[in-house]
Amino acid sequence: MISNLLKRTITSFFLIIILFFCLYYSDLSWKALVIFFSLLCFYEFFNLINKIYKNKFFTTILFLLIGLYLYFFHFLLVRLKIEFGEEVILILLISCIFSDIGGYVVGKLIGGPKLTSISPNKTISGALGSIIFTIIGTSLLVFFLNKIEKNPILLEFSFLIYVWLIVMSVLCQLGDLIVSYFKRKANVKDTGNLLPGHGGILDRVDGIIFAVPFGVLIFFFLGFSL
Repeated sequence: MISNLLKRTITSFFLIIILFFCLYYSDLSWKALVIFFSLLCFYEFFNLINKIYKNKFFTTILFLLIGLYLYFFHFLLVRLKIEFGEEVILILLISCIFSDIGGYVVGKLIGGPKLTSISPNKTISGALGSIIFTIIGTSLLVFFLNKIEKNPILLEFSFLIYVWLIVMSVLCQLGDLIVSYFKRKANVKDTGNLLPGHGGILDRVDGIIFAVPFGVLIFFFLGFSL
């Protein structure tokens, strides 16, 4: 666990540097990063689906739907930065990152009953750890950003905001389980081997690509504004 956690930490450190540089350097650099990661995700989805399904018509429809969804994901992240600024992107991504960290750390340290047969490594304690880490980590980020920014983020913490953070964590975990289902069907451990300690790009951002679009829709559905 220690060796793999170290690899994950180092990989995450470099990914965060790239993320911050592209996010704050310019709109073009951010758009290029999102497109690049979306294409890598599509490529890894392509490999998984080709190993699972042999019906060409079905796989073509599936590829089309995944491609449209990833295009919407890319469009949303680009527009959010332009319309609402970098901090909104950070809040969305950090909530997902803390969900992933909480699930991994708490699940490994505490263990306990399995969450689902889809992913044998997922535990109930890990699922609860994801929620707790998401709430605490996102709250600390907003507090920190409000301390250093001249224009504070107008995100007042209330019961509904905490409900939204719980939903974000659940969405992240659902995204993880969906990709785990595809990996299980394809009989592979990881979607790729590009990222040490993580596997493929899709292994790292599976929760993000699922939680961010639905999380934004739910945020506005709950009556909040940015």
